[in-house]
Amino acid sequence: MSGQDRPRIAFVCAAGPGVGGGHVMRCATLAAALEDQGADCAFVDRPGVGEVLAAFAPGLGLTRDADPAHALVFDDYALEVHDHLSQAKGRPVLVIDDMADRFLGADMVLDAGPARTAADYAGLIADGTPLLLGPMNAPVRPEFLEARDFTLARRRTDPSPRRILVALGLGDLNGITERVVRRLLPLAGDVAIDVVLGEGAASEAWLTEAAADHPNLNLHVNATTMAALTAQADLAIGAGGSSTWERCVLGLPSLLLILAANQRPAARPMADQGAAIVVDAESENFETSLDVAVGMLLRDAALRRRLTEASAKVCDGRGAERVAEAFLRLIAGRAG
Repeated sequence: MSGQDRPRIAFVCAAGPGVGGGHVMRCATLAAALEDQGADCAFVDRPGVGEVLAAFAPGLGLTRDADPAHALVFDDYALEVHDHLSQAKGRPVLVIDDMADRFLGADMVLDAGPARTAADYAGLIADGTPLLLGPMNAPVRPEFLEARDFTLARRRTDPSPRRILVALGLGDLNGITERVVRRLLPLAGDVAIDVVLGEGAASEAWLTEAAADHPNLNLHVNATTMAALTAQADLAIGAGGSSTWERCVLGLPSLLLILAANQRPAARPMADQGAAIVVDAESENFETSLDVAVGMLLRDAALRRRLTEASAKVCDGRGAERVAEAFLRLIAGRAG
């Protein structure tokens, strides 16, 4: 790569049923930051990836394979060291991970987990591999940062709850959104409920009918206005994935649901830091715990204030910029 070339970076992401769109969404945010800093990015055309990009990041393109790229970014828990190395063919590799449970062929690792430490990756990566750890490195779309100061100021005036955001992932794992909204409707009273999910999700048909019967229930399919919905909300019920950091940037008091085992390592520290109320959707007393937590969030103004202050300290929304700078330095160093 000559000094005059824009580095070309290929993204290899997981998507589709059972996985959802979170991997592609956070990679799209990082890709936009990389392009802002002088790179050209494309996504390898794997199942489900094109659909997510078309709905949420149409400005980013697909490529048949990663061969023309100068560097690669992997975001797929099913891939490990031999996959990374065989596809990279000696080119710089950034692996986005949340698991620390397998060998990685990485030149740099991004893990936004709030309790992650370098010791977690000992023996899983080559000695000296740079680690970008913690939510301050989480890729969050720039519109959340743009809304941060105004939204935090509004939350600190402690308005009574007027809007609840329910966002449990585009994939709506096992129809969890319907289960939650069924419990929420009698608890919310006249408070507006904004429900976000992906097109074709398991809960979509039921929610469409429910919205016709409940004027305060608003359904947003493939929403492209998540920053606005998050800023307008007074509390949230959200999944324990990468959208956690979006809610933190805007200090949204949240009930965080653990929907999969890989979400537990990030969710529990959020509870320990007082940055969210955490409920495990797989627990035997899930519905009772959900009802109690929602009731607390609706009634307890002091709790909402504490959650706002604690969560806003977790993530400032500048992670994509930080990671892009670090990876481009690595690529430039390798080219030199």
